[in-house]
Amino acid sequence: MKSLLSIAALALTLSGGVALAQTAAQKMACKADFEKLCPGVQPGGGRPLECLSKQLDALSPECKTVVEANMPK
Repeated sequence: MKSLLSIAALALTLSGGVALAQTAAQKMACKADFEKLCPGVQPGGGRPLECLSKQLDALSPECKTVVEANMPK
């Protein structure tokens, strides 16, 4: 249950006020990267997207695609 809530929170916060990832695959693409690279980052306010966007070189290719698509332009 905790991981389901984490996934939902990550999906909602990755948008950072921009278009939300639309598919379950997109939402799942960053789960492992977020847990590994952003421990302690609280969901909300675009913080997960901000954290992940600062570490693009360390992201999985799938997560990198999702993050780049949701970063402010």
